[in-house]
Amino acid sequence: MKKIGFLSFGHWGKHPSYQTRSASDTLLQSIDLAVAAEEIGMDGAYFRVHHYAAQLASPFPLLSAIGAKTNKIEIGTGVIDMRYENPFYMVEDAGAADLISGGRLQLGISRGSPEQVVDGWRYFGYEPEEGEDDAAMARRKALAFLDKLKGEGFAPPNPNPMFPNPPGLLRLEPHSEGLRDRIWWGAASDATAVWAAEHSMNLQSSTLKYDESGKPFHVQQAEQIRVYKAAWKKAGHKREPRVSVSRSIFTLVNDQDRFYFGGESERRDQIGFIEDNKRAIFGRSYAAEPGTLIRELAKDEAIQEADTLLLTVPNTLGVEYNVHLLSAFLEHVAPALGWR
Repeated sequence: MKKIGFLSFGHWGKHPSYQTRSASDTLLQSIDLAVAAEEIGMDGAYFRVHHYAAQLASPFPLLSAIGAKTNKIEIGTGVIDMRYENPFYMVEDAGAADLISGGRLQLGISRGSPEQVVDGWRYFGYEPEEGEDDAAMARRKALAFLDKLKGEGFAPPNPNPMFPNPPGLLRLEPHSEGLRDRIWWGAASDATAVWAAEHSMNLQSSTLKYDESGKPFHVQQAEQIRVYKAAWKKAGHKREPRVSVSRSIFTLVNDQDRFYFGGESERRDQIGFIEDNKRAIFGRSYAAEPGTLIRELAKDEAIQEADTLLLTVPNTLGVEYNVHLLSAFLEHVAPALGWR
């Protein structure tokens, strides 16, 4: 069995083919898609977070709304860019969203990818400390976030408070027990995967990573996952870690599917640069009839290593069509691979 969720980039725009013409469209349809995904048996509803773009940005209002309208589905992010975050305020937002959902939050955090604005986090009021770069700043903020999620008191109370205080140091509220174990780190390299394991975070591995060996993407990603699991075991953590990978997978079962995604069937891994002097490898898309998809996915080593698979969805095509795509995968592909 494997957990299967969807990952939405949350685009909107005035394109004539888009069903999401505005931010309102995207937000409301994201809620509707999560509700429908739960009804058809999906395990997770995950959302990308980007700034300065016509895409989803502040995740907690959306996650809270989905949590209030669903009952079972996991709700998460992939990923929140910690360079832009106040970790203390984020603890409060995350605690509230997790309590609203009944403990179903699965938060993916990371250093993030290049945004639309150069050093955009500076406009949010954040600067690296002396000797830091932006990646180190993100990791420092992540550790502060993890620490405060434990729910331990750290702040001396006012001796003349407006309301009575419990004894001892105060913590951030609302506190949600167990959320600390449901934080994931989006790792683009083997080294950051090891770092995530050392700090007892689950691992999110996307459709790209730094090209560290020249091997096919799925092989490099599988090796990254194995390195992560070995580091987790070495660290001696008591719980079992979770690992997710995301893929663009389209099950072609009708003419509309073939029209939209038939051209994806010949895609291969691609090499590019997401920032200066850092060569990255981008994983291929999968688009085929069910039988072909089953054979191709069975050879994907990274999917086999992961316990959770996130299917990227073309959210601009609307809720109804995305539910069709997800249903087709659950019905025609997942059972044959032993995932259902």
